[in-house]
Amino acid sequence: MLKLLIPRPAALIKSGKAKTLVIADPHIGWEIALQSRGINVPSQTSRLLQQLVIVISKYKPDALLILGDVKNTVVTAKSSEWHDIPEFFTDLENYVKDIAIVRGNHDANLEPLLPESVRLLPSTGTAVGNVGFFHGHKWPSPALLKCRILVMGHLHPVVVFRDPAGFKITSQVWVKAKCDTNQLSKVLLQKQRIKIEGTPEETVEKYYDFKPKTCQLFIMPSFNDFLGGRPINLTNPTREGKTRTMIGPVLRSEAVDLNNSEIYLLDGTYLGTLNQLRKI
Repeated sequence: MLKLLIPRPAALIKSGKAKTLVIADPHIGWEIALQSRGINVPSQTSRLLQQLVIVISKYKPDALLILGDVKNTVVTAKSSEWHDIPEFFTDLENYVKDIAIVRGNHDANLEPLLPESVRLLPSTGTAVGNVGFFHGHKWPSPALLKCRILVMGHLHPVVVFRDPAGFKITSQVWVKAKCDTNQLSKVLLQKQRIKIEGTPEETVEKYYDFKPKTCQLFIMPSFNDFLGGRPINLTNPTREGKTRTMIGPVLRSEAVDLNNSEIYLLDGTYLGTLNQLRKI
């Protein structure tokens, strides 16, 4: 069972008696990137840790799963990250012992920064009970098709509105979308270069020995609320004249019905479908 932890950008998954807390995209050290532009912001790492500890103390999870982008730099690590990230996880282990990270696109060379006890999982994702988790910058493993629900990060979804005076309002949101099981099975099989025999669903059953069940996708807001986000209700024209607001192969696969996806604020308020919000 998946539960969104209102009003936090976090979720809780129960599998048997075990509870796993899930967050995405902490981007530790993001404020350091601002310093190169002449914007001086104090380190936010202790604040992030404090916010996470509040959630852990309330829900008392047995494990913590982070859906990628632990650090902000993509390939290397800044000197501040060499200090902040090890300290962050060392302190975090005082509150939850089982910590795992699904690798994101910002997590290259992350291993030296982590305590040995923290597990680093592949970007193809992992399953907890009947829910599959992945970061979102790469295709998830076809093995996650056995999960009815998929959860990803990477997008940092927000909605942006302007009031009559011209002031801009930006809010983090959850995205809840329906998945086409057959289409998602098809594209994941193609990425594995598996020849489709009969229907994609039949082929998954033949090669992986389970019937695909995925019918729903949640996109998590970033746990670091200091970050900006991708305004999903706005469209940006490309050189070809098309519009693109979504990133990640799954969201561009035509397997996810984003137009009719349900958009929720962190406090649980239902705003409407993405199509409706784009018309405002």
